[in-house]
Amino acid sequence: MAKTACTVPTTQIILDEDIYPRKGVSLKRVSMFAENMRDGFEINPIEVQIHPNYDDKYRILDGAHRWHAYKEIGATEIPVHIITLDGLDPLLYAAKKAIGPLQLNEEEARNTARRAYQDNPLLTSYEIGQAIGRSRRTVDDYIADLKATFQLDLDLKIFRMNRMVIPQERIAKRLGVIQRTVSNHLEKMAELPNFLNADLSKGFTVPQVAEKHGWAEPLVWSIALEGKSDLDRFKALNWGLRTWDLWNWNDCDKRFGDDWPGRIPAQMIAHILYYFSDQNDLVFDPMAGGGVVADTCLAFNRKCWSFDMDDRPDTRPEIEPCFWDITNLKWPIKGKTKPDLIIFDPPYFKKQSNNYDPDGISGLSKEKYLKFLKSFFALAHSNAKKNTQMAFINADWRDFQNTPAKNETRINSILINDYLWILNQSGWQETHIFQAPLSSERFKANVVSAMQKRKIIGVTSRYVIISKKK
Repeated sequence: MAKTACTVPTTQIILDEDIYPRKGVSLKRVSMFAENMRDGFEINPIEVQIHPNYDDKYRILDGAHRWHAYKEIGATEIPVHIITLDGLDPLLYAAKKAIGPLQLNEEEARNTARRAYQDNPLLTSYEIGQAIGRSRRTVDDYIADLKATFQLDLDLKIFRMNRMVIPQERIAKRLGVIQRTVSNHLEKMAELPNFLNADLSKGFTVPQVAEKHGWAEPLVWSIALEGKSDLDRFKALNWGLRTWDLWNWNDCDKRFGDDWPGRIPAQMIAHILYYFSDQNDLVFDPMAGGGVVADTCLAFNRKCWSFDMDDRPDTRPEIEPCFWDITNLKWPIKGKTKPDLIIFDPPYFKKQSNNYDPDGISGLSKEKYLKFLKSFFALAHSNAKKNTQMAFINADWRDFQNTPAKNETRINSILINDYLWILNQSGWQETHIFQAPLSSERFKANVVSAMQKRKIIGVTSRYVIISKKK
């Protein structure tokens, strides 16, 4: 921890309620400090840290009453010590400093303990107690319900990731715990589904059981469908199985995946899994988005390793963070394990680019977009087994907006033959091409009428291209 002495303008200092351990400020103490300041008494500098959200602001760690007193006497600058905490919890640091002149009362101590634990559940009761001036047992009483909730949440995260056969060391790193903690939790995992199975056996539906126990529905489906064949899983989910190379769905199944730009139907992923993988195969999902592939793999008993640039450890711990640097692509899986199936569903060129991260690939130029795909295909080829298959999902792009069909030019388009060419250039050979078009219902009637009058042809095409290594 480092300390720098200086003066700071009063207006640049903030009392941040998120790290203030007391219920309020005592006007009596403020007046006492103000009177001492007017009488010329030497006052200790207040302690501040650079505000995490504002580069030109500081938030108070110790000295809220002195800060109010300085403002009361009209001071424009305040002597401070700028503290660099080096990983220490700012709320607990502030609480420990507050103990000196005036102990935290019972309500303040309890609230501080609970807030600290909610911010960082890895804090021990001893660490919290040292900061707020309470015993470890007292802190345990303060946070007992939070601990129980956290432990259940941790159980579910580990259980979910373990069912996808993510290695323990990666689970531990992802959840910010030591590997032994993961091992200890896994020892009791066999009993975790018992209550769910009991309810399912009584005739409760999967949605009812998921809501009752607070589990994600795909995870409950993975329990309910244990030991079932893929065909039985299709029937249980009420999905018809397409036998031909045209896969039509009016909408995405909302039970699988998050609400996400460019969300794909779980039914389509299930068809890919059914025809081109077996149960217990490892599926690699490099651009996971809303987690449709991961959820569907859970329901169909496939291992799944998912990656995405959008990091959501609390809601999607099984999707590990990975930024695909277009100038220096690196495979995120270390070790000898290679996937049986790669499901590659990148953001489509230009489509919904405003809804994606500005550093994503959908907003690239046509040349850079295709160059990225070619580099990814080559990288995937070098990290695949001899019999690995890849399902590449993408759509035609034509610049049809406000352009009659006869006036369109090829130079502004990316079509299926462009994808096939770069696949072949990268060492892959297509074996199947499925049409899985977007629903035309997304076009409103007035838009369709205007397009018809101007002889504009819209785009609903979407393809699933299955390839093998040459």
